[in-house]
Amino acid sequence: MRVNFVVEDFLVFKYIGCATAAKMVYRNLPGGDIQASWNSPRRDVDVAHFHTFGPLALLYRTYTKGIRLLTAHSTPHTNVGNIASSGLVNRLYPPIYRGFDHIITVSDPCDRDVRAMLPGVPTTMIPNGVDRAFFQRSEPKRRAFRAALGVDDDETVVLTVAQQTPRKGIYDFLDLAGRVPDLIWVWVGGFPYGPLSKDYFRIRREKRKTHENVIFTGFIPDIMEAYSGADLFFMPSHAETFGLVILEALASGLPVLARGIPEFREIFGDTIAFFDGLDDAQQLVQTRDRWRLSGEKARAATEPFDIRLIAKRHAELYRELSVP
Repeated sequence: MRVNFVVEDFLVFKYIGCATAAKMVYRNLPGGDIQASWNSPRRDVDVAHFHTFGPLALLYRTYTKGIRLLTAHSTPHTNVGNIASSGLVNRLYPPIYRGFDHIITVSDPCDRDVRAMLPGVPTTMIPNGVDRAFFQRSEPKRRAFRAALGVDDDETVVLTVAQQTPRKGIYDFLDLAGRVPDLIWVWVGGFPYGPLSKDYFRIRREKRKTHENVIFTGFIPDIMEAYSGADLFFMPSHAETFGLVILEALASGLPVLARGIPEFREIFGDTIAFFDGLDDAQQLVQTRDRWRLSGEKARAATEPFDIRLIAKRHAELYRELSVP
């Protein structure tokens, strides 16, 4: 069975979560009857598994002979506050999504969104996975990360990994960092869409007003340095289909404090701590004994999301879809 992964992992798509998730599945597919390729131009495949739907992906969709399978890494509500002109982009979702034969949704809330948008289109829910062999805390990487940032061993680091957009909660991050100046607040990630990112110029201005306890690293080559160097993972996002970075943080043994959006509550339950408003978040961040203890159960909670199990579920779906 030939399966071709179609992922526009360049330009604006290079540093976003859908490319990361696709690579993890691709690298961990079981052997045997599945021969996987990455962005192959060949037509004669059994399954063409799309993870992005830019111009090259949509072109390939017109001539592939395989079953056209899409993973819905995004839905219209995740574009609001993330990219400029999201209303225009969101109108393209229904006609684009209808052009696929089957859709993988990454969570139950995501599945409900897709079904509401496209009644009758077949879906299968397979959550994102995490490479638990890679995402493990490393003391040497912790020391290297802190040394690079000039952070002392006894200082507490709060980490966020995300695009710098309103949807990801960057304004709340900056506000909370100002309220709790005795902690070091680190944001890893940049503007993959450049000036097309929502509030691009405003956010750049706001960043220049930050205090010394706030650090923006941009993209870093080894994300495990950041996860190892932090003490608490903070995710203030207003909307997600899943929240892969939370899974990575948990696998790295980090306690997590996240906004209490429905997606996070359904997926992660009592594994992580939730906040609704900034006053709530401030209190939780400053109650260090509470979230330090929650880190002890963080890694064990990721066992059902082990990438080998998730890749196996993908392989099973490929076989089901390719049966005449």
